Amino acid sequence: MSTLNVDKVDPSTGTALELGTSGDTITVPSGATLVVAGTTEITGTNNVQRPNAQPLIINGDMAVAQRSTSVASISSGSGYYTVDRWNDYIGTAGTWTSSQEALTADEAYEDGFGTALKWDCTTANGSLSAGSYFMVEQKIEAQDLQLLKFGSSTSETLTLGFWVKATKTGTNVVRCYAPDSNRSCSQAYTVSSTDTWEFKVLNFPADTTGVINNDNGDGLRITWGLAAGTNFTSGTLATTWATNANANDFVGQVNNADSTSNNFHITGVQLEVGTYTSSTLPPFQHESYGDNLARCQRYYTKIAEGASQPIHIGYVYNSTQASATILLPNPMRETPSIDQESGTSYYRFQADATNYAFDSFTFDYGTGNQVVAIRTTSISGLTGAQTGCFQATDASSYFAFDSEL
Repeated sequence: MSTLNVDKVDPSTGTALELGTSGDTITVPSGATLVVAGTTEITGTNNVQRPNAQPLIINGDMAVAQRSTSVASISSGSGYYTVDRWNDYIGTAGTWTSSQEALTADEAYEDGFGTALKWDCTTANGSLSAGSYFMVEQKIEAQDLQLLKFGSSTSETLTLGFWVKATKTGTNVVRCYAPDSNRSCSQAYTVSSTDTWEFKVLNFPADTTGVINNDNGDGLRITWGLAAGTNFTSGTLATTWATNANANDFVGQVNNADSTSNNFHITGVQLEVGTYTSSTLPPFQHESYGDNLARCQRYYTKIAEGASQPIHIGYVYNSTQASATILLPNPMRETPSIDQESGTSYYRFQADATNYAFDSFTFDYGTGNQVVAIRTTSISGLTGAQTGCFQATDASSYFAFDSEL
């Protein structure tokens, strides 16, 4: 075995040495080992080094949808409806259907994405009021963002890349918002062709003034505007970080809610540390479905859905109360709450061949963020020390734990 040592400079001239010249391919043969020692800097347009081992955006390929694959009649409030980690905010900006869309032979699919998040306008609003809005965002946990070094002289720039397809052409806006310091920065992009997948890259400058707390709270929100009234568009677009002013958030945003023919789709969302262009942006970090699901389950974990679906083994505490202590598949962000569909006899406790029906569960306690206890007190006829199985019984039943930001 031989070793090739390459000094960083030519000792006779002091100039940097190169392995090959422009256009050359440097090959390490099978069975050989390339060892890079010391302090090394790798530069160039194809540099794909990342300071973060996992994507900052969770479920950017829209593959995980624990809650549902389609929800219609979304017209007000905020909520996580379909694809995990993606939250909708809407007020007097039409009515929409949110769905997880299966992709086939098109541009985004050919770039490695099998699913997208789609919004279909089903009731239009072509004349937005001042307070109208429709926004879609992902909130990123603060302790996962300390590498950005917000508030320091060495704070990092950010690059956002994503695939978008929209019926409505024109200017759209994405806003970054840091709630710990109430600061924001917005960047515009253009949908050039109707109903055509387009790849967009947006650069956000460093913030040397703001702060992102080192905790499990809401650290950064990446928000796509779909429609916005003058309360959010009447100022000057805040393309550098500043104290948030609503009027500066979505200046120039087109109204994607002005026709029931309008659809809006995104996928392949990635947030990178550093400044890149479309030609230098590192490749999307594809994860296995299992790894992606585990990261989503930190914020939402569905246990059961539909009729005759087991929830957990339980035990009888007294004649009216049965309980269960559940070890969740992954630690959640904090002690979760129950998310369930309640209804007459939607659940049952099955013990000794007898079904004891009830309508909903009560959260009992949480030990840390992975062990939780549930119970029901609305049934009768139980015998102490019985064991049995909690089950969902109705097609509309579902039982989950929620720890979203």
